[in-house]
Amino acid sequence: QVHLVESGGGLVQAGGSLRLSCAASSRTFSWYAMGWCRQAPGKERECVARITWSGDNTYYADSIKGRFTISRDNAKNTVYLQMNNLKPEDTAVYYCAAAPMSTGPYDYWGQGTQVTVSS
Repeated sequence: QVHLVESGGGLVQAGGSLRLSCAASSRTFSWYAMGWCRQAPGKERECVARITWSGDNTYYADSIKGRFTISRDNAKNTVYLQMNNLKPEDTAVYYCAAAPMSTGPYDYWGQGTQVTVSS
């Protein structure tokens, strides 16, 4: 079982930056691939970034590539999403997720944190 708690969301102007954090409760945090997904009102959930258990490999959706960076600190049981050059279309609830397999589905989800980008 993995309990995930996101933080760092808020209101920012277009072009600004935010860093999201996700703290995990599990002692086996380092075994999990971690990801960030988002859902805007009226839209389907979109997974935008993923990082392997070691942090050696990362994957990004085209919509955020070059602007967002996912990273993790296994000693702190925390995964981060650095978001730069934010756009109004990045407005969404952002969720942290954990997957037991490097390329498998996410089994655990946080409660989400709201990110709002004003134009």
